[in-house]
Amino acid sequence: QVQLVESGGGLVQAGGSLRLSCAASGRTFSPNAMGWFRQAPGKEREFVASIRWDGSSPLYADSVKGRFTISRDNAKNTVDLQMNSLKPEDTADYYCAARTYYGNRYSAKAYDYWGQGTAVTVSS
Repeated sequence: QVQLVESGGGLVQAGGSLRLSCAASGRTFSPNAMGWFRQAPGKEREFVASIRWDGSSPLYADSVKGRFTISRDNAKNTVDLQMNSLKPEDTADYYCAARTYYGNRYSAKAYDYWGQGTAVTVSS
């Protein structure tokens, strides 16, 4: 059973920072990439960032480039998303996802496993 559990969401003022973490577990869990997506109320789920399982090749949405950083912690088996200079438009539920086959890392369709999400609210 593959399990992804997000943590670190919360309420922060504009300009502040949050760090999201995704803990991955499962006996047969062998992803080749991880991603973060977000979904704001009334909007479709959108790509935020992705990284290969070995920690290489980070990708970012244009809207977060330069503000967010995705990273892998091999010791903890987590994928983290450091979010700086947060804006009210970053308010959304953030989801961690794992890709075990291949596909466009920018697309939610490429990911096989999803966490339950963690809420991020940025006040102005």
